[in-house]
Amino acid sequence: MSLLAIKDLSSSVYDSTTEEESPILDGLNLGIDAGEVHVLMGTNGSGKSTLANVLMGHPLHRVSGGSVTFAGEDLLALPADERARLGLFLAFQYPTAIPGLAVASFLKKAVEAYRGEEISVRAFQKELRAHMTELEIPKSFLSRFINDGFSGGEKKRMEVLQMKLLQPKLAILDETDSGLDIDALKLLFQNIAQSRESHQSLLIITHYERVLDYIEPDAVHIMRAGKIVRSGGLELSRMIHTEGFEAALR
Repeated sequence: MSLLAIKDLSSSVYDSTTEEESPILDGLNLGIDAGEVHVLMGTNGSGKSTLANVLMGHPLHRVSGGSVTFAGEDLLALPADERARLGLFLAFQYPTAIPGLAVASFLKKAVEAYRGEEISVRAFQKELRAHMTELEIPKSFLSRFINDGFSGGEKKRMEVLQMKLLQPKLAILDETDSGLDIDALKLLFQNIAQSRESHQSLLIITHYERVLDYIEPDAVHIMRAGKIVRSGGLELSRMIHTEGFEAALR
């Protein structure tokens, strides 16, 4: 039984200005087993980020058909917070700044909410600092406010730090590689790849095959017009890199 099973999923996004809905996902199918790494590629507007938002329960993304089962539960019947507690995590493409909320306080509350128990300050700090060392994050980071004045690279490290602390069953990484130089990309994805050691699953959304230099996927998928139209392995991502999406779809 798949950890995540998406069957014939269709959805639309609601525009509060026009009060109209635009269809995006159109009969999408995808299955991810525990411990697997899947890479989702596609041009802008193909529906990649929409899929991530639908899975996490974004209120402006409305499901019009299909089903999603995650960890044996009907995911679409659950509110966003229960989806997160069930073990689903989304690293946002554009993380939101929260002025006034310190990183250390936020992370401790997030971990306690996810695990359903209080953690001593000493135990949490020990765990937190170990992960910060792995990500080369300075201690001064903890007293800053969430994503407030963060550079693009700092925001991405913040997302990966949350993932390492929470250890979700499935982490969805929405273009975590975008805007990173080669050294930052290598550091982040070497840390992300460690999740396989604890049998976590990953869905990596990206435009670029360069992330595959640091993590080997079980499957690569191409999205187009709201559905997955081709799946394969590393050879598919290489074809996209050398010949483009159109060639890969012929």
